[in-house]
Amino acid sequence: MPSDNSTIIHVQDLIKHYKKADKSAVDGVSFDVAAGSFFALLGPNGAGKTTTISVLTTTLSKTSGEVTIDGYDVETQATEVRSRIGIIFQNPSLDLNLTAEENVRLHAILYGVASYRPTYSLMPDSYKKKVDELADILDITKDLHKPIKTFSGGMKRKLEIIRSLIHNPSVLFWMNPPRDSTPRAEGICGLTCKISRKKHNMTIFLTTHYLEEAEGADQVCVMNHGKIVAHGSPAQLKSSMIKNYVSIKAKDMEGLTRELAKKKISFTNREKSIDIACTDSKIHGLLKSIDTPITSVQIHTPSLEEAYLEIIGEKIQTT
Repeated sequence: MPSDNSTIIHVQDLIKHYKKADKSAVDGVSFDVAAGSFFALLGPNGAGKTTTISVLTTTLSKTSGEVTIDGYDVETQATEVRSRIGIIFQNPSLDLNLTAEENVRLHAILYGVASYRPTYSLMPDSYKKKVDELADILDITKDLHKPIKTFSGGMKRKLEIIRSLIHNPSVLFWMNPPRDSTPRAEGICGLTCKISRKKHNMTIFLTTHYLEEAEGADQVCVMNHGKIVAHGSPAQLKSSMIKNYVSIKAKDMEGLTRELAKKKISFTNREKSIDIACTDSKIHGLLKSIDTPITSVQIHTPSLEEAYLEIIGEKIQTT
């Protein structure tokens, strides 16, 4: 049965254990994804991300646990689930012998959006309106009826976006968008805005090796060794793992350190600069309280990548 209005993806105690494996690939994972939200699943290679998504998209059976999409069980109601999801795969899965529109039309027919029509002009107006709207948004209208053999990687990626959205899915799974073929001027956040994520109440489920793509997510889930090791908004993860700080310089660095020590202001001496942990709202007051003439001020706001590295304790693999 359909889910309530707040939760579109429900995962409870998910376990996937492959035969002959020493340990479970996914080990007791639980999370909920709100309808219409932008959710990012992060983690190093081997963390269990691909296995988790394979279960969510009905391409892999689970060992145990509860997994539903829009209230439908991914195993016992797989057909209902598949009709409600769109997938942009890591590697292009287009038919190079067809035009861009023919690729989209084939997908639409397979998903029951419309019955078979031999030409674009014979397709229903609702289909043509949707295709034209998305092509215009993603700026490939003039190439819509051209063979895709000569398309660049970025154009193919845009076409895959159109194809994955033509059946109006409730959830769009975006699998590790490669850096060289993702439309970088806008990135994931800009593209999700362009396809009116909030307007259509569509949920974006992203896995990526490029953490800047996840900065705009509503919620981020970090996996490692088959388990969830962190879960929250990007701001929550950053604030819990990395402190904001202000880096200051002065001609009289020794005098500055003496003053800070005397005033019992905690700091880290970097020799050529001094770092002081401080929230944005308190920076002005901090600088005003220092009497030693300051020659340089740099405010450091932590990134999601910094928080991720603190959580995982290793560099993310990008290959």
